[in-house]
Amino acid sequence: MSEYRAPVKDMRFVMDELAGFKELSSLPGFEEATADMADAILEESARFAGEVLAPLNRTGDKEGCKLTASGVTTPTGWKEAYAQYRDAGWNGMTSPAEFGGQGLPDTLGIAVKEMLCSANMAFSLGPLLTTGAVEALLTCASDELKAIYLEKMISGEWTGTMNLTEPQAGSDLALIRSRAEPQADGSYKVFGQKIFITYGDHDMTENIVHLVLARLPDAPAGVKGISMFLVPKFMVNGDGSLGARNDAYCVSIEHKLGIHASPTCVMAYGDNGGAIGYLLGEPNRGLEYMFIMMNEARLGVGLQGIALGERAYQQALGYARERKQGRDAVTGEALVTIDRHPDIRRMLMLMKSRVEACRALAYYTSGLLDRAHALSDAEERKKALYLAEFMIPIVKGGGTEMGIEVTSLGVQIYGGMGFIEETGAAQHWRDSRITTIYEGTTGIQANDLLFRKLMRDQGATAKIVFGEVYATAKALGASGKPELQAIGQRLGVALKAWTEATEWLAANAKTGLGGVLTAAVPYLHLAVTVCGGWFMGKAALAAAGYLERGEGDQVFYRNKLASARFYADQMLPQANAYAATVMAGDAAIAGLGSELFDA
Repeated sequence: MSEYRAPVKDMRFVMDELAGFKELSSLPGFEEATADMADAILEESARFAGEVLAPLNRTGDKEGCKLTASGVTTPTGWKEAYAQYRDAGWNGMTSPAEFGGQGLPDTLGIAVKEMLCSANMAFSLGPLLTTGAVEALLTCASDELKAIYLEKMISGEWTGTMNLTEPQAGSDLALIRSRAEPQADGSYKVFGQKIFITYGDHDMTENIVHLVLARLPDAPAGVKGISMFLVPKFMVNGDGSLGARNDAYCVSIEHKLGIHASPTCVMAYGDNGGAIGYLLGEPNRGLEYMFIMMNEARLGVGLQGIALGERAYQQALGYARERKQGRDAVTGEALVTIDRHPDIRRMLMLMKSRVEACRALAYYTSGLLDRAHALSDAEERKKALYLAEFMIPIVKGGGTEMGIEVTSLGVQIYGGMGFIEETGAAQHWRDSRITTIYEGTTGIQANDLLFRKLMRDQGATAKIVFGEVYATAKALGASGKPELQAIGQRLGVALKAWTEATEWLAANAKTGLGGVLTAAVPYLHLAVTVCGGWFMGKAALAAAGYLERGEGDQVFYRNKLASARFYADQMLPQANAYAATVMAGDAAIAGLGSELFDA
């Protein structure tokens, strides 16, 4: 497997030119987020990711995790790498300073997260879930629970998990059966089984803090009767030391297609009398609180697709530059490296441009979340939050679907050797395959975009996005530069397709729900395609400015223009096809029942 070199130059370009990182240092709480600090953090993170985590990626995949009588053991080197991660303070980068964090912007933190995930996705999942759990506790935990748990979770001394799924309750959380019985001392005894719990048990930290969805005895039926409880692996004494082992155990770990080094646990609560837990927030609002973790996790999972796409691109490019095969179709030169062949160049550029587009979407969304927390004006905070929430299903759905397709292209560039595990190309595809499933499938992201984001404000937020895309297309067209005008023309046509499809969905939402639901995923792909073009267009404008002024790395900026033009030529024309698919709805199968699938 190839080395991993963090694309720091592109990350800084996206942070500064597309996500507005330079502006964040003027916002309350982010004054220390200077350019020099960002450079130092990214440089050290790139070193840690490349030298410590990346070498463990392949060995962790081969070795996997094991369940023993004393719990789950992680692969060789995992504990030592985690200790370095924790001691360097990476876990608390973006957490509040009052609980021991560094309080830095998410727009910087997301670049670090991408590096960790590219280097070693299985390792990065533990910190991802811990960060989500921290966000939930900050929102709804009592001051007493915050004082006990937050500092140790933010430091990374303890990790956190998210416990939703049960054998009979996957995406439909209304079916949850886990229960919590109140005790005289104000605590609860939790009973039930949870499946697919990432890092539900491991040997890297001395305690694990589980956030568990369960029902109170008097809870109403359905999702309105779900509460959230904090259930520690070990109880915590009054002085902060660890006490007795709680009745919360991993009873098995799953054998999976990918992410072998990340323990996916079946957790049993209360098999020996009841797991002690503490109610978080108000009764029956657990699902609402869990979605705080879910939004954090969905953005993080979208980033996983981007990170794996970047790693696969780097590996495929390295191979293509070394592998000699065939004759140059243009010059006739014999036995050239395969990166000279047009179809290989096409695939490499698809990988490169799509990763860059999705990276921009993810970093932009992080910038919106920073503004939603730090802006002084309440209306501006609300606008930033609504835009971020609108973008999250686009980042999650788009980043993960892209990751699968790009890692598959990486295997294709290797040819037959890509199908051989020893090259490592297949691992990136195997690891990426889960990303469109967990934290909400692509179908769930599509429905979320349509019904919770697009229609919740009668399309007002979508119109803001449409206006931004239009402004970018107009600026490209007015540039006077043919290469920019070509991108702008493609972007304008793609935006028209997106707006027409959106109008069709709005017109049919009440009278043709089946068709709208059938169209949801194609609509998500349409949104991802156009939003990717929007940010590639913005990148092209910024790069052209540097080229015109003769500033910076001219090769980098010329390549930025080429990447944006390639995306516009190869990806944006697909918008019309997606729009046509959306507006076809379910006309072909409407009225047909289950006999549709009979032989």
